[in-house]
Amino acid sequence: MNITKTIETVFKRILPSPFAIAILLTLLTMVLALIFTEAPKNESHFLAILSFWEHGIWNNALLVFAYQMMLILVLGHILVLSKPMNALISKLTNLVTNTSNAVLMVAGTTMIVSFFNWGLGLIFGAILARKVAEAAQLRNFKINYPLVGASGYVGLMIWHGGISGSAPLKVAESGHLASLMAGVSDKNIIEQLPDFIPFSQTVFSTFNLVFFGILLVIIPLFLYFLGKKAEVTATNLPIYKGPSTTKMGLVGMERLDHSKIVGRSFGLIILLAFFYQYFGALGSLAITPNLLNFFMLGLALVLHGSFSSFLNALEEAIKGVGGILIQFPLYFGIMGIMRDSGMVVQISDFFVSIATARTLPLFTFFSAGLVNIFVPSGGGQWAIQGPIVVESALKLGVPLPKAIMALAYGDQITNMLQPFWALPLLGITKLKAREILPYTLMLMVIGSAVYLIGLYLI
Repeated sequence: MNITKTIETVFKRILPSPFAIAILLTLLTMVLALIFTEAPKNESHFLAILSFWEHGIWNNALLVFAYQMMLILVLGHILVLSKPMNALISKLTNLVTNTSNAVLMVAGTTMIVSFFNWGLGLIFGAILARKVAEAAQLRNFKINYPLVGASGYVGLMIWHGGISGSAPLKVAESGHLASLMAGVSDKNIIEQLPDFIPFSQTVFSTFNLVFFGILLVIIPLFLYFLGKKAEVTATNLPIYKGPSTTKMGLVGMERLDHSKIVGRSFGLIILLAFFYQYFGALGSLAITPNLLNFFMLGLALVLHGSFSSFLNALEEAIKGVGGILIQFPLYFGIMGIMRDSGMVVQISDFFVSIATARTLPLFTFFSAGLVNIFVPSGGGQWAIQGPIVVESALKLGVPLPKAIMALAYGDQITNMLQPFWALPLLGITKLKAREILPYTLMLMVIGSAVYLIGLYLI
């Protein structure tokens, strides 16, 4: 465990806030563009780069993408704060009697939920871990709480290969790949791009489902046996309560916000519209961010029952997206510089020169894992690295679905090292990053081995 303490110390000393990282990466990209790219004719090189940056920041398609990703996190959070979800969590904690069966249950259910929606899985795992600790206090049995907390975070090591994964969702949208590569690749490359890549070739492909199935067995079992040897820890937690609503002193139209008939009726109308609009897309596995968010919006209103309950949960959930709101445009600015200056093509040519069709997915996995440490956002990373992956894959003849999923795997696995997305979990569980890092690092090693062997063999 000494290595995890060293890593934590290094992170504290040299890794600034995510916002500061986005600024530093912006400045670094500008400098690299000045050094390695040619200046446009009759124009200042530096001013041209600033122009590329500004165009990237306000790229309409990418701004829509940012809002879609924010909604995925917020609506997932709102869902898990509903009473039915809370009741489900309470029933699951009744099954727990020790650390081993606690981590088995927490890890397994969190991974399944996260495969559906990463925001839902993140908060679900956090609250479930917290409720396990509360159950241990109330029923007087001992657990290793940091290990349980780490189990509630494992959904972030499989999320990008799931239904809410940024890259698979975006490439499933008609015209996204062409839009992404416009101004990056030449006409011959763009003509090779498919209009879209359905989920049947990415998330629901045989190789991805096999990877997920293997991890769904290995990770909980590893934690189960680890739990048998882990020392118990003391906990002293108050009972966690989510956002509450009050019906005292309601007058006039205020009652509308608290009406379960009105709230659930509107939620059912949304779900009716959802099935009418997206029934064909569901059948062909063409899952998109709009499809996923529309379904979660209707389901959240039905589960909360009233507008007041929904809005209170929204107030709680919205706190987690403040950093994303301002960081996404900065990453889009970086993408604008890389695309319009020609850096994307240069980087792609470098990968093509050192990789083969067999090894490119492995290079993509490692580079995505490294980038995720500095850009802890799957959406931001896709905006920056996606064009490089697509360009390199087309030049080497690597199937695009495989290359895209290699990026997704690398991005998600180093979440076990970079604790940015663990902040909501740490806030709910009251654990510290250094307490869960020893366990998440072990999980990162196991997950990396599964993905690397799999990517090499398929």
